[in-house]
Amino acid sequence: MSGSPQRWVLASGNAGKLAEMRSLLAVLDIELVSQSEFDVPDAEETGIAFVDNALIKARHAAAHTGLPAIADDSGLAVDALDGAPGVHSARYAGTHGDDAANNAKLVAALEGLAPHERGAAFHCCLVATRTADDPVPVIAHGVWRGRVLDAPRGDHGFGYDPLFWVEADNASAAEMGAERKNAISHRARAMQQLVEQLRGHERGG
Repeated sequence: MSGSPQRWVLASGNAGKLAEMRSLLAVLDIELVSQSEFDVPDAEETGIAFVDNALIKARHAAAHTGLPAIADDSGLAVDALDGAPGVHSARYAGTHGDDAANNAKLVAALEGLAPHERGAAFHCCLVATRTADDPVPVIAHGVWRGRVLDAPRGDHGFGYDPLFWVEADNASAAEMGAERKNAISHRARAMQQLVEQLRGHERGG
């Protein structure tokens, strides 16, 4: 791309997610703006898989704004809970976005389990769609393995970050600086794939 950055809309009103994804998208000539700037109502997330909900949200934001859209659906899949909370991660405890309640419910659900029984993975499915009816949206999926702690640690990040222990870093996701997290997280891995694919589209690949 050349000239002014192309405006894309992020199908989310989450300020933390917007900041993270703006940083990860800095290598492309894209100005990412939140759908809340356009008063886009939240899409109804009726999918049973991360990719379903990401597609729903991206098409919804593109339809309301007329801009290319990027959406993600991400969450934590815990081995001992057969993949729960999964697509319900943001509303695991009943109220959407209540991180403290969601974390408390997860701690209670895993009470008594040993560390080796607490395996989990953050998943992020990212979708980029040029229009609301784009027949070939770009899709990427990132996975970040770790385990669930029995109590929160750290003050950074959001969601389940305080409970997600990363053995290689000897830290929870909420104890990491933004630079480190943005290099290794599920969203970072998905975004790296997405950026590569978008670059390929620009080159006509």
